Amino acid sequence: MAKNLVIVESPAKVKTIKKFLGANYEVLASNGHVRDFPKSQFGIDVEHDYEPKYITIRGKGELLAGLRKAAKKSEKIYLATDPDREGEAISWHLTQALKEEPSKMHRITFNEITKTAVKNSIREARDIDMNLVDAQQARRMLDRMVGYTISPLLWAKVKRGLSAGRVQSVALRIICDREEEINAFIPEEYWSLDAEFLIKGEKKPLTAKYHPADKSQTIRSREEMDAVLKGLEGKEFSITEVKKGERVKNAPLPFTTSTLQQEASKTLNFPTQKTMRIAQQLYEGVDIKGSGTIGLISYLRTDSTRISEEADSVAREYISEQFGSAYVSQAEKTVKNGQKIQDAHEAIRPTDIARTPVHVKDSLSRDQLRLYQLIWRRFAASRMAPARYETTTVRIGDGQGQAEFTVSASKLVFDGFLSVYQDEEEGKKENLISQNLEEGMPLKVGKFLPEQHFTQPPAHYTEASLVKTMEELGIGRPSTYAPTITTIISRRYVSREQKNLYVTELGEVVNGIMKHSFPSIVDVNFTAMMEGLLDCVEAGTVQWKTVVRNFYPDLKKVVDEAEAELEKVEIQDEVSDVVCDNCGRHMVIKYGPHGKFLACPGFPDCRNTKPYFEKIGVACPLCGGDVVLKKTKKGRKFYGCSNNPECSFMSWQKPTEKKCPVCQSYLIEKGNKLVCSKENCGYVEKKQEES
Repeated sequence: MAKNLVIVESPAKVKTIKKFLGANYEVLASNGHVRDFPKSQFGIDVEHDYEPKYITIRGKGELLAGLRKAAKKSEKIYLATDPDREGEAISWHLTQALKEEPSKMHRITFNEITKTAVKNSIREARDIDMNLVDAQQARRMLDRMVGYTISPLLWAKVKRGLSAGRVQSVALRIICDREEEINAFIPEEYWSLDAEFLIKGEKKPLTAKYHPADKSQTIRSREEMDAVLKGLEGKEFSITEVKKGERVKNAPLPFTTSTLQQEASKTLNFPTQKTMRIAQQLYEGVDIKGSGTIGLISYLRTDSTRISEEADSVAREYISEQFGSAYVSQAEKTVKNGQKIQDAHEAIRPTDIARTPVHVKDSLSRDQLRLYQLIWRRFAASRMAPARYETTTVRIGDGQGQAEFTVSASKLVFDGFLSVYQDEEEGKKENLISQNLEEGMPLKVGKFLPEQHFTQPPAHYTEASLVKTMEELGIGRPSTYAPTITTIISRRYVSREQKNLYVTELGEVVNGIMKHSFPSIVDVNFTAMMEGLLDCVEAGTVQWKTVVRNFYPDLKKVVDEAEAELEKVEIQDEVSDVVCDNCGRHMVIKYGPHGKFLACPGFPDCRNTKPYFEKIGVACPLCGGDVVLKKTKKGRKFYGCSNNPECSFMSWQKPTEKKCPVCQSYLIEKGNKLVCSKENCGYVEKKQEES
């Protein structure tokens, strides 16, 4: 009979760990948390110093009974939940639920599921770290307080089923703020100028970029460009400088949770949730032909770029054998100064660098292989030497210092880490320059190539760029990025179209209420400060109840004020002028999962519904019909003609009745300005204040 019990979180780990520990150990899974706040109650006793009320999670009773039975028979119980705050909290809840002698309970952690790591963790068993537990407990309580006090107000104001969250509401605000920036952005015209210079004995001309004598000058119109071209007419040009040099491109750091999510989104087109799901499979163990179940990567929730000395040494030895000693990095990879990291465990890496993607190809699914390949290549690259380029810069002048053209090129002379890991930019074709160029060489102008440009608005957030922004602002932690984004998409506050995230009508309404009634909850700096306090709880410098005591009274005050404000407003369905086809009643406007829709007030006797198109009081510029506010299938707003599909008019920006005095196109609203809908027109006027 097994003398020792090991409890892990996921059933997928059971088989792998059992193989490492042998017959003296029984391995069982808790399937995540076993205790939590009750769903039907607040779960926090405010009157008795914020004591949490935990109950067994519904459906976990039988599982807990089995764990208790196995625990009673065991001499030692090892709690092997994940090596982070969440895992520490689950272990603490297990000690409370199992009700065994504290002397029998031991906490073990491992950063990778390998035989060496698991056996070492048994030897280095410790007590539960209550600072980690308290940090997780405080986070859970703060999130509970926000969700259970604010969400009912959203139900009353908009519709049932909506939710507010301490981190999700801030993430929604970040996206909404970017949408406002984009909508208010007015493109500005500017011009660039290239010239093709003919080189004696060379078939291909040399293309160089123009730089004005005044470096701060920008060419902003066709007229200005014509003046520049006139000034260049008839000038004689020659090479004033040929400068050779070397450029070094350093290897990237190994992946953290955030950078893995960003890179997987960019190169594999994976949503953050999918990246984490597949990484979890690779961490917990995959059945490898001829080797059994093996954990392929280290723990996936981390914001550290540290690598253990053993893994670093093995990687350098492997690189030396496979690529040669010149490819081994001579420098120690470190994170930039001032960057805050929780260094509880390592960066994400393969558990064995010798287990290359080619070796495990037949045992992995397509997506598992692609993600493992990305992690393996990034880790191998991080231990390799920088790439080196030979650079050439050529300056071309008119001899009077009034005009200068430059061209630069680089040639790869040592690939270093690029032999295993290249980004999209690196894969582009190198710019080459003739080697026959010398200072003083006269050049003849073949032709000038002026080009018109317009400044571009900020890009819409993608999942990857949102994760990067949240990390930079200190909002959330590695384990919260993916669930936060998944929540705001599943609640239909945000829609995802071709990687980009767009705010839906519902998202705008919820964000508006949060900004008006709960400004501190959606304040980026306040949320980042709370994350900092939770880090202090983990470090043992701040008591967790101090954080909760300071947070709740202020929250309660603003919630009470918002409730009082809402009580004065009787929210009734808005009656439309659309008549129900079935029963003749005037249909009413309601909110659904996709935003507003028309419903018959005779429900449940009459269940007729229709899409709701709000007229904006503007005639269609193409056919004269009504312009209405519409939504894409995923909830993104746009303006179209009520005569669609006969009329094809469509605009992402709100059109107006006013015509452009320059080109007679319709004007669109951009923040507090009206702008011509034709981008290359450039007409702008201030929007009149509405009475």
